[in-house]
Amino acid sequence: MATDTPAGVLFDVDGTLVDTTYLHTVSWWEALRQTERPVPMASVHRAIGMGSDKLLDHLLGPERDRDADGKLRDAHDTLYGEYWERLTPLPGAADLLRACAERGLRVVLATSAAEQEVAALRRALAADDVIEAVTSSADAKQSKPAPDILVAALDQSGLTAERVVFVGDSVWDVAAAGRLGIPCVGLTCGGTSRGELAGAGAVAVYDDPAALLATLDDSPVTRPR
Repeated sequence: MATDTPAGVLFDVDGTLVDTTYLHTVSWWEALRQTERPVPMASVHRAIGMGSDKLLDHLLGPERDRDADGKLRDAHDTLYGEYWERLTPLPGAADLLRACAERGLRVVLATSAAEQEVAALRRALAADDVIEAVTSSADAKQSKPAPDILVAALDQSGLTAERVVFVGDSVWDVAAAGRLGIPCVGLTCGGTSRGELAGAGAVAVYDDPAALLATLDDSPVTRPR
């Protein structure tokens, strides 16, 4: 029976638990500018949440000359790396993870960030004591909106799609969860509006981790599945 299996919560990290969405936006914007491929910052922001391969396809077109992709990724990584020691958790992020664990839910970070970046995000969160498993870009062949990283998170944590909720901040998070039939709770703290997240299929939308924590026991996160 489904109720005999553990329940858990998968969390996106960038823009959901740690305040990085606009740091990624600025870093990609500058990387594109440096390689003479300027893209408006608003367009870059709306693509954040995809992996770099799909993000560049989205911004520059799939038929582009891909010879510069490696240089673009390296430039983004170098620019973004300047912020690593200053990364800041979003309001209530660590408390939300601990509250989920206290309710018997397995807490999993389902991120497609590179391993060194994941380490910086975990330092910012300072909640390793309640985290059951953490993914990285090495665990997924395709990035969101493909569901690969969520499949990896389930595999690593011993959870099943029927017994989890995913918490994310972008329409790409909602789309990835939807492909596995996982309910997605949206947070607007990554800069995506409540209407966009709900329109993409989020089952509930909150301002940030603190807002979700304030009504956690009445949220989809803790409802029996």
